[in-house]
Amino acid sequence: MTSQIALPLIPAGSRQPTSIVVGSGNRAVAEALATPETWPFRTAILHGPARSGKSLFARWFANRHAGGTIDGVEALEETEIFHRWNRAQEDGFPLLLVVDGASWDITLPDLRSRMGAALQLEIGPPDDALASELMLSHAAERGLALGEGAPAYLVPRMERSYAAIEKIVSTIDRLSLERQVPATLSIWRDALDAVEGPDQGRLL
Repeated sequence: MTSQIALPLIPAGSRQPTSIVVGSGNRAVAEALATPETWPFRTAILHGPARSGKSLFARWFANRHAGGTIDGVEALEETEIFHRWNRAQEDGFPLLLVVDGASWDITLPDLRSRMGAALQLEIGPPDDALASELMLSHAAERGLALGEGAPAYLVPRMERSYAAIEKIVSTIDRLSLERQVPATLSIWRDALDAVEGPDQGRLL
């Protein structure tokens, strides 16, 4: 079962998502971010695949709770992160750290020990229901009518990842605009070939 949580106000005309689709792959993350008072040392570290909504969750968290977020934490100086962690502890505020890459290798011993004690949050891969809802959400943000049955056709035939879901929708949108035709089965098939590569064994 999927649901949605609203994001802070986004300027008119922006194509940024206005909500986060919550399903099996990220529900535990959403629930944990709603209750920072339960985090050990009021600190959580969020990991997840590319395009899985980590920054969206960080924005939602920052709008909902007094505290701080550091997005792309692995790109910052470790001493700065250590000082911000100390300030958050002194002020009694939660601190959410978002890792953009596959991992965060910490060399500063004091920081490594403190981050090791933090709550580790991981966005998992989308199941069929979440992938379908994400596809519809991306299409809605673009003002794209995917066509009836699009998720049921596309989801079993494509890579199951957040990045691939976003890419297939953008490709369908582009092909539909280029050809000036609605997004129907022929567009879906061509988008699959463009994103996944031609596959003679793919179900038609």
